[in-house]
Amino acid sequence: MAKKSFPLSKVYGLLEPGPVFMVTTARSGRQNIMTMSWHTMMEFEPPIVGCVISNRNHSFGLLKATKEYIINIPTVEIAEKVVGCGNTSGANVDKFERFCLTPKPADRVSAPLIEECFENLECLVADTSMVSKYCFFVVEVIKAWIDPAVKNPQTLHHLGSGNFMVAGEKIKLKSKMT
Repeated sequence: MAKKSFPLSKVYGLLEPGPVFMVTTARSGRQNIMTMSWHTMMEFEPPIVGCVISNRNHSFGLLKATKEYIINIPTVEIAEKVVGCGNTSGANVDKFERFCLTPKPADRVSAPLIEECFENLECLVADTSMVSKYCFFVVEVIKAWIDPAVKNPQTLHHLGSGNFMVAGEKIKLKSKMT
């Protein structure tokens, strides 16, 4: 097979790490939703997640001030709302209202859960040492919620330029260290 050069501007779509999620934040009585796909697992237990939130996003200032947020993992059923939230600034718009999403109180943080998402992870910022240079926040998941009715979630994975892949088929392979 002959390989060909691939544009560096499209490498992101090859390395996309996991499902698109919706970050919720809250401050001074205002709630916000931001769609995100630049994240990575960093530790298993306690669960530590690294994520990039641009300093040009409304959520950046909210997260920097409150040091808490919720990762809400949607399925393909609300894909249009996920993209809509990603293409709208929360600076002057209530995204819960505009996209008909339901905020629910969390246990450990002030940000709301998104009811329509099948998983919700309450998080506290654990490390800000890479925020000023890379806009990279390290958070610890302190409480996790899952909808047990969702048996085979079809999650969205961003490939860049408005393209997504839907995951959902599970396979089991033998996993044994030798």
